[in-house]
Amino acid sequence: MEQALDALEADHDYLTEGGVFPKELIANFIKTKRAECAELSKIPHPAEFEKYYTL
Repeated sequence: MEQALDALEADHDYLTEGGVFPKELIANFIKTKRAECAELSKIPHPAEFEKYYTL
């Protein structure tokens, strides 16, 4: 997801062409999704939980 957000941030001219999407909408979307990624990265994956937390 992080790489997809990086790519969107680097190249989103095709989305704003002709006023289809405002730049503010794209910036807010990226900001929101980055915050979600940060929250999810704090939660262990089930495989990590199984490996490290059931000792």
